[in-house]
Amino acid sequence: MADSKKAGKGGSKIIAQNKKAYHDYFVDEKYEAGIALYGTEVKSVRAGAVNLKDSYCEIDGGELFAIGFHISPYEKGNIFNREPLRKKKLLMHKREIMKLHGLVAQKGYTLIPLSLYFSGAHVKMEIGLCRGKKLYDKRDSAAEREADRKIERHMKGNYTE
Repeated sequence: MADSKKAGKGGSKIIAQNKKAYHDYFVDEKYEAGIALYGTEVKSVRAGAVNLKDSYCEIDGGELFAIGFHISPYEKGNIFNREPLRKKKLLMHKREIMKLHGLVAQKGYTLIPLSLYFSGAHVKMEIGLCRGKKLYDKRDSAAEREADRKIERHMKGNYTE
């Protein structure tokens, strides 16, 4: 799931994206958070050995954690490797965490990791404040995507039906 595209601003390099999140959720707001990682984990991230697919974020004791976020063990790391699915602490300002905690508790939102990228030498995670989609919402999204593809094909002159 690793892709190494260049992002638009600040020389950020996208490591992984959670495309399933956009399929399963409406993303209302996006936030940036740093991640507390160990050395061998950063080396695995640089190699692109990460998976955001079934991950989510949780606020516990005023701190934000990413759960289910998989970083494969670094092959040359031997005893310094960490558990691939351990809870990873996310770094945000306390007031932002408290704001998110209030929204998640009251309105039925959930926090989902959307992408992982390098910003300079630091690993950052984009977190989305999301609402779940119903099955009919997913069907509407698929129909809209298909209609856009059809229009695009028609505009290029490659339309056959």
